[in-house]
Amino acid sequence: QLQLVEAGGGWVQSGGSLRLSCQASGFTVSIYIMSWYRQTPGKERELVASIYRSGNTVYADFVEGRFTISRDNVKNTAYLQMNILIPEDSAVYYCNNGLNWGQGTQVTVSS
Repeated sequence: QLQLVEAGGGWVQSGGSLRLSCQASGFTVSIYIMSWYRQTPGKERELVASIYRSGNTVYADFVEGRFTISRDNVKNTAYLQMNILIPEDSAVYYCNNGLNWGQGTQVTVSS
């Protein structure tokens, strides 16, 4: 059964860092496009970053070099390292493999 389980969210002050993880089961992250999305109340879910099979990565414009997406093929886990967080980054962050969604992890950045 395909499953994605996010972890690593929490509360952080503006300028701080968090590392989100997405533990995958039932499939291999290295052969899927793994992505992170985020959503705030009343807004549509938006793409944050993706990592392709080749290892190439793409980021939303608002990331501005602050986030890094990666994966560990041995641990079958995708990550999102978030630095220089700002209050506007507060959202529920979701992991996606193109087919399935995780349950999300809440990130709250205080000013």
